[in-house]
Amino acid sequence: MPESAQPVTPVTFPPAFLWGAATSAYQIEGAVREDGRTPSIWDTFSHTPGKTAGGETGDIAVDHYHRYRDDVAMMADLGLTAYRFSVSWPRVQPTGRGPAVQVGLDFYRRLVDELLAHGIKPAVTLYHWDLPQELEDAGGWPERDTAYRFAEYAQLVGEALGDRVEQWITLNEPWCSAFLGYASGVHAPGRTDAAASLKAAHHLNLAHGLGAAALRSVMPARNSVALSLNSSVVRPVTQDPADLAAARRIDDLSSGIFHGPILHGAYPKTLLEATASLTDWSFVEDGDLAAINQPLDALGLNYYTPTLVSAADPDAAGPRADGHGESDHSPWPAADDVMFHQTPGERTEMGWTIDATGLHELIMRYTREAPGLPLYVTENGAAYDDKPDADGRVHDPERIAYLHAHLSEVRRAITDGADVRGYYLWSLMDNFEWAYGYGKRFGAVYVDYATQARTPKSSALWYARAARSGALPEVDAL
Repeated sequence: MPESAQPVTPVTFPPAFLWGAATSAYQIEGAVREDGRTPSIWDTFSHTPGKTAGGETGDIAVDHYHRYRDDVAMMADLGLTAYRFSVSWPRVQPTGRGPAVQVGLDFYRRLVDELLAHGIKPAVTLYHWDLPQELEDAGGWPERDTAYRFAEYAQLVGEALGDRVEQWITLNEPWCSAFLGYASGVHAPGRTDAAASLKAAHHLNLAHGLGAAALRSVMPARNSVALSLNSSVVRPVTQDPADLAAARRIDDLSSGIFHGPILHGAYPKTLLEATASLTDWSFVEDGDLAAINQPLDALGLNYYTPTLVSAADPDAAGPRADGHGESDHSPWPAADDVMFHQTPGERTEMGWTIDATGLHELIMRYTREAPGLPLYVTENGAAYDDKPDADGRVHDPERIAYLHAHLSEVRRAITDGADVRGYYLWSLMDNFEWAYGYGKRFGAVYVDYATQARTPKSSALWYARAARSGALPEVDAL
């Protein structure tokens, strides 16, 4: 039989593999002043002139707070077996202290019940960047007390939902919270203090450890406690020692600063040495590393694009090309001697290079870092300039190709021995994309923001076929 006539072997996944989609509270819920909810740092930030594109906010977002039943029905129609959502901290505990507001918890109780009624497994993320403003006013994540407030909040939510939700994620992308929020200032709360960002990173780690212990104190032992990291896949431009050192510096700041204490009970020595000009790390108190180094039941990995670096050319000038927004301040403390480069290849509307091999690389890295620990891809997706056609349909073949390539790499990692148990597409539907406002569409479902009408894109229909069959359709299957 000629090679061109060989039958195509489908890319199949294990039968128990979870086919999910993910969202976050501030990006989709709206209803920011209803039922006792108070401002988060993102409410304050988005209402500050000049902080978001067009001054857009999450005040209404996609109105999921009022439309969740229809949204869950849509998930079921698309064949999803899992849905990852975040809880709005100021909706549940408006000041970041004290008892829960039951009407706030009731929304998540109803959402979980609706998901379970449709056979969809809920996965709860406790923190996706919406710190109560009152805690920021008291110092925010650079203050140690915030970690203890998070543990209290985690216990409140665990008590309310732990009997029905088995999958829990403490923090989403603590790198963004620490370094985009407190170093470069392109995310809420918009502070630009490199030393404070390192404190924030440590206290986020501590919050994870204390929060994991708090969850386990009130939940059934069968439940899984994890966190989601957006560790960079860092590649040096050359194998020159200076470029390798630059890559190590960025890897320490994106990955080691979190997985070091969380997985191994210690910060990388190279990280402590590189940041010594900013801090002596005396905010790491006795017992902190043991508290952070809680056993995990799983680890979430978020991936979009690799990072390409070199040692800085002292004669070069110009903005950093690190893909994390425009700012005069770097999100990489004590790394001014590192230069970021645009990786070659096709790009999404975010300007991020498409390179699915980076997802395989990331999964295999953590297969080695944490042998035996189940992994989930908790975010992966792409923004494109999607528009309805004359018939109201939304065709997004670029996103289908993106998903096919990245899911193929997930399957290759499984073949190579990685214990990957699920994939959460980012995102279920178009939403408020942080400082970019509503201009970047990551959704598999198109949202007309004027009417809130939802229209599954062709990528959603393709993904639905994958979820139902456990195998990847061809990219031109629709």
